[in-house]
Amino acid sequence: MTILPSTPDIAAGCTFAPAERTAAVCRAAQRFCGLRGWSVLGEMPLPNGRRADLLALLPDGGFAILEVKSCARDFLSDSKWPDYREYCDRLFFAVDLDFPQELLPEDAGLLVADGLEMAQLRDAPPHPLAPARRRALLHRFAMLAADRLSALTDPAGRAERRAALRVE
Repeated sequence: MTILPSTPDIAAGCTFAPAERTAAVCRAAQRFCGLRGWSVLGEMPLPNGRRADLLALLPDGGFAILEVKSCARDFLSDSKWPDYREYCDRLFFAVDLDFPQELLPEDAGLLVADGLEMAQLRDAPPHPLAPARRRALLHRFAMLAADRLSALTDPAGRAERRAALRVE
């Protein structure tokens, strides 16, 4: 993916269009997860109606949510991220080098992208999920992963399954 600069937004700290910046940080975050043996799904719907940017299933069975922020304005205008804590054992913010890190809460992990590389600058403090919630989240994770894999091999079948589920 080539990222082309757009008009700088000095006040918000954005030198790329937010969508391009978000895509670049997501890609680096997914690589970060893969290198650690974490299985990751993007745009994961949560039971509370929120959608996590990235939900990672960790080798120990835990879950981490990686909330991607493209610039200060993106973070300051978002009041949804505290709702993610109840659906993960660890919460991280994933940002790029230009992000003003002092805006981010200290009680969340911090991952910083530089191109396709990502470094963990601060670990996320654990807040373990209840066993029943973990089981339900694991089921949801598996179903979505299987559905996405199935859609790759049979895109028309996915549309038919979704239509059938709406009728039931």
